[in-house]
Order: sequence, then structure tokens, then C-alpha cells
Amino acid sequence: MKIPSYIENINEWKEKFIFSIPVKVRFSETDAFGHVNNTSAFVYFEEARMEFFKHLGFMQKWASVRYETMIVVADLQCDYIKQMTFDQKLSVSIHINHISRSSLDLHYMVVNENAEFCLTGRGTVVQISKNTGRSIPWDDEMKMVLEKELE
Repeated sequence: MKIPSYIENINEWKEKFIFSIPVKVRFSETDAFGHVNNTSAFVYFEEARMEFFKHLGFMQKWASVRYETMIVVADLQCDYIKQMTFDQKLSVSIHINHISRSSLDLHYMVVNENAEFCLTGRGTVVQISKNTGRSIPWDDEMKMVLEKELE
């Protein structure tokens, strides 16, 4: 397996993932060749990201019309390692790699039921104002929750 540039040591990197969700490959996610369409990887990343932010208690705030901020994806990268097929059971994991003033660098790992790497990825999300679209720093409470995830 060719290791992507954002991973220094694959074994140490793999150990950082503590949050994961199960995903079963749906028929609609496959293409004419019978394997998962390349766009589905980003749907898996999104699903894990939303569940992770719910777990942290952030999605409930961002989804509220009364809350002034929301989260947006600034960039997203995927490395395709192994093909996936219809009905396959996957584990999609996410962890915070780095916390900045108003953004997070997130890493993703998708493995199949044999614990084989299928996808790896990384991306930046930014907390922004719903009104201005400008970045908004993490408040103290959010920063504390995020830093706890890095431990």
C-alpha cells in the first residue's frame, strides 16, 4: 500500500482513531462495474463527520436557527486503496489531526470487515458565521471538547 503524504507512520496513525461508524455499501453507491463509485467515499466521510460532531454535541448547536455559526468543508481529499462492493460492511473512522483558531484538520480511515484499508482521507472544516460567511474562532467550551479528543 502506498502511504499518503499526510500519514507519517501508518501503525501510529491507525491507533489515533477512536470514533467510528458502521456503513453497509448500498446498491445505489455502486457503479456499472459493480464496485463503489468514487463519489461515495465522500458520502461516507460526511456521514462519519456528522455523527462525530453529534457525538461532540456540536451539530445540535450548528443546526439551531438561534446559533450564529455553522461548519463548512474547506477541502477534502480521498485516497482509494482497495475496491469495495455492494453489501460489504465497512467501518468509517474519523479523528482530529489538528485544531486551529476556527478550523480542524480531520483524518478518515475506512476498513472492510477483514480490517483491510479501503480508503484514507483528510480534510479541513471551518466554523463560520451564518450571516457573514467569515470564520469564527472556537469558543472556550468547544475548544475544551476538541482538545480532549486529541488526548
